[in-house]
Amino acid sequence: MFLPLHDGLALRHLERAIVTILIVVANIAIFAAETAGILGPASKVDVGLGLIPAVITGKAVVSPELAVVPSFLTPVTSMFLHGGFFHLAGNLMFLWVFGDNVEDAMGHLRFAAFYLVCGVCAGLTYVYMFPDSRNPLIGASGAISGVAAAYLLLYPRSRVFGLLLNWIPARAPSVSLIGLWVAYQIYFAFAGGDAQIGWWAHAGGIIAGAVLLPVFRHWKPAPPEPEDKPENEPDDKGQNAA
Repeated sequence: MFLPLHDGLALRHLERAIVTILIVVANIAIFAAETAGILGPASKVDVGLGLIPAVITGKAVVSPELAVVPSFLTPVTSMFLHGGFFHLAGNLMFLWVFGDNVEDAMGHLRFAAFYLVCGVCAGLTYVYMFPDSRNPLIGASGAISGVAAAYLLLYPRSRVFGLLLNWIPARAPSVSLIGLWVAYQIYFAFAGGDAQIGWWAHAGGIIAGAVLLPVFRHWKPAPPEPEDKPENEPDDKGQNAA
């Protein structure tokens, strides 16, 4: 319901958001390899590397010929799989727009750990809510939900440009746009939305991001810029399933 395209925040502590870039590249490379069949049939990849709640809770097992990694690693490996181009693109747009500034507030290693922990917490939230599910959960949305929540708390007045309902241009403070997106995720987690989307993974990621931010934040963000800038003043930077 909201696709971010650009924000106006320059990096203040880091020269480059290396971890954000590496995560984007890794997701694209793995998706390309899966699409090309290098990793084997998609169904096998999803079962072998996806997060299956019933397997985690011990109510089911993956047959040996499909298992790729031990089940306890799938909360991590599932974060790097996507169900299609638009699933991948939506997730990576969120990461590209918001990840660099969150990384800037944490530092490279802290951000890498934060991203992974948020993703794992998101996956385990989904397992808790659907312990008998045998459908693989894939996607980076849980981790990225944590990143979005951290960005919202760090930079609530940052002006974000994006597409409401994925097609209506809008530019507003992040507290409005990301806040609306957060409310949307949590509402459908409780109300029940499209069964193909891991709403509870999104909600778990959001909660993890908000709770863990004080632990991982290294630098305090700079004072917020005015919400409205003079028309002749340029921005600093040009630029959704779990």
